[in-house]
Amino acid sequence: MTLRAFMHRIAVLAIFSLLLSGCEKGNPLTVVKAVAVGVPSLAPFFEENSGLGRDAATVRSQPVQGSLQQGDTPGLYGGSKQPTICDVATLERFLTDPRNRQKAQAWAGVLNIGTEEIPEYLDRLTPVLLRHDTLVKNHDYKKEKAVPYNSLLQAGISILVDEQGIPAVKCSCGNPLRPFEGDTGRISVQFEDGNKKWAGYQRESVVAVKPAPRKLARIALVDVREPARGINRPVGSTGEKDTTFNTKKRRTVPELAGTTFARASRELIDAGLAAGYAGQGVPSDGAKVTATDPPAGTELPFGQYVMLTVAGGGTSTSGGEAGPTTTPPPPSSGAKTPPKSTPPKSGSSGPSGSSGGRPGESSSPPPSSSSGRPGASSSPPSSSSTAPGSPSPERSSSPPSPPPSKSSPPTGAPVTSSAPPPPPPATTSAPATREPPSSAPATTRPATSPPATSEPASTEPATTEPVSDGPSTTVAA
Repeated sequence: MTLRAFMHRIAVLAIFSLLLSGCEKGNPLTVVKAVAVGVPSLAPFFEENSGLGRDAATVRSQPVQGSLQQGDTPGLYGGSKQPTICDVATLERFLTDPRNRQKAQAWAGVLNIGTEEIPEYLDRLTPVLLRHDTLVKNHDYKKEKAVPYNSLLQAGISILVDEQGIPAVKCSCGNPLRPFEGDTGRISVQFEDGNKKWAGYQRESVVAVKPAPRKLARIALVDVREPARGINRPVGSTGEKDTTFNTKKRRTVPELAGTTFARASRELIDAGLAAGYAGQGVPSDGAKVTATDPPAGTELPFGQYVMLTVAGGGTSTSGGEAGPTTTPPPPSSGAKTPPKSTPPKSGSSGPSGSSGGRPGESSSPPPSSSSGRPGASSSPPSSSSTAPGSPSPERSSSPPSPPPSKSSPPTGAPVTSSAPPPPPPATTSAPATREPPSSAPATTRPATSPPATSEPASTEPATTEPVSDGPSTTVAA
């Protein structure tokens, strides 16, 4: 190699390094502290041996298709036949004890509530076990203050989740949790302070959770020790009202081509399936679905992923606003319109599965649900619930009404699931939970099977509720 060629190569490498350093400065890595099962916190709100919660040490993180998952995703969380994984009553006694007033003020401040609201807030939380290594904003208690830090909670850790499926409390120490706000695709996980890298850790299985767009009536869990056993847990209960269902029962992929990403995700959740996506960010709510993998009509077990291919609409950074128009890569099976892909291999890709392909990593932080009163729904709750596995509302056969004028947007109108969203405008996409009301009555095709019994969001199921064949996780939007 001549001296000139050598100098040229050195110059090219120097320029390349400068370009990379510029990218790093614009989008730096977020340092995340690993929190392993059974390892005590160095500065907890309450002592780990106080009996507040018990983790499950044998849970392995499940594969995902998209690193930002919605709080009502079927099978996102787990449970067991021993539901007392989190002693909510003991936590309430600690937080309402006058001797712990300083801690209670710091704890409530993280969740944006007053200390007098703590009992009511805790009554709305539900104990679950993590089935994925999960990114959260954790909090230590130092110098009588809550000190936030980003952490990765190992699968198997017991937590309390709020009415929109967002992690709210780490059970074993009582630390308050909020949604992770960084870029899930650019993190640096630090394994220290006794938190050694755990068996089964894979960067591709890390998830963050964004709020469900509606309050949940129940959460559909998968038994972490018996994956064929599903658990329907009413929100706000601690296991005494659990009913069970068979996760192996097949669920049919609905026809989703032509719908928005938000509506397709909702229909999949109502069917007991999970919405997957490829690419570097979550598609915006208004992005149009062009194909699914596997195709409509395929039967899958509970919680399996259905990959959605979308066109236009950009990626979402706050659950509804669109950025620059992008199109995620098509599914690996090469599905076209109409799709002709084959069903996924047994046990591949899904919250209830044990293996899967490499997921896309989201560059969009999950929106925080701490604005205003925590646990509040981002949309008015519906008065009825839909059980996953029951027929989803069909799209209207009449032409959709034109979207309302920008100068006078509708306010306070309840969101319904019987009318389809209008076609997204050329420059913006309509959020899924603010569908404009239609003046024309929606026409639906007859259901192929009797619908599951629905319950109002505010009504708790009776303790004598019979065992169901399918989960009932959410209130219909």
